[in-house]
Amino acid sequence: MNILFVCTGNTCRSAMAAALFNKITVERGIDVRIESAGLFATDGEPASGEAIIAMKKYDIDLLGHHAQSINTELLEKSDLILTMTAAHKMVLEQSAPGKTYTLCEYAGAEYDIDDPYGGDVTEYEECAEEIYHALLKVADRIENN
Repeated sequence: MNILFVCTGNTCRSAMAAALFNKITVERGIDVRIESAGLFATDGEPASGEAIIAMKKYDIDLLGHHAQSINTELLEKSDLILTMTAAHKMVLEQSAPGKTYTLCEYAGAEYDIDDPYGGDVTEYEECAEEIYHALLKVADRIENN
């Protein structure tokens, strides 16, 4: 299964989600291919410093992350597209119908993952924790299907 995480710039939320979900799926032995992208990403941009710090709590190194912008190829090869907000989903669902959900929607909840961009490390850590808990539910759903 190919899973794509999408946010705005691919330097915070979707980068953290992809890294966290990679950790979860490796630990559980779930066979997936994970990528992330941003609707308005600048290709090659590194993860934000605060996201890098927030991921250290999970023993994840985001220093090698390079942002990529969303494109048709990514959408076509993805079996599941998980966005951080309903607005992101609205932009993508016409191009990728039937496989685009918000992260929280797919995890069984109804809220958006707010953008910590411009916030302090604590806001990034709270965002990462929110993403992590949603991803645990996503992993459960994938395992049970």
